[in-house]
Amino acid sequence: MSQIVQAIREQRVLGILRSADARTAVAAGELLMRAGIRAVEVSLTTPSALDAIAKLRTQLPSGCHLGVGTVTTPEQVRDAEAAGAQFVVSPNMDVRVIETSVELGLTSIPGAGTASEALQARSAGADLVKLFPASTWSPGAVKDLLTALPDLPLVPTGGIGLDLAVRWIRSGAVAVGLGGALLRGEPEESAARIKDLLAQLAEEP
Repeated sequence: MSQIVQAIREQRVLGILRSADARTAVAAGELLMRAGIRAVEVSLTTPSALDAIAKLRTQLPSGCHLGVGTVTTPEQVRDAEAAGAQFVVSPNMDVRVIETSVELGLTSIPGAGTASEALQARSAGADLVKLFPASTWSPGAVKDLLTALPDLPLVPTGGIGLDLAVRWIRSGAVAVGLGGALLRGEPEESAARIKDLLAQLAEEP
């Protein structure tokens, strides 16, 4: 198990950044990591996202890991790796993206909307599987799926509020992907909210 996968599994959170510009993304990434989030992805929907990744990588705290999100092509994987990304997150399941990530030594977290896609992703070499969008699922449905496929390392993402994060973990998900819910309000409020969430998740068996 890679250090990145281990960090996500242990902390049960994958932080997601979608910002208006690179400068805002860097500030948000710094806040998330200072508050204790150990794995943060910068979505390619952020203008100049690769610049933000390059900047954050130069000041990455010990034990923290930086990735790229919304990756849909092998070329984007290569560009992100050159910028300093350590893991790759996608909204969909594309074998080419998974294989390119694996070839470059990057942790692969592709998206899947069905059990078949999730299994195909794992067969192609994915380390974790982003269940996306989570808003089309429910904790109960995930629990039922994992009864049949207990080894699927699912990370539900999309439309998850902080108030439901623990329910997804109790359903059997290895972690949850959280974005805007972590960063509402002033920086001090966000930091306190993040630390409270991490404490709640740490109490789960």
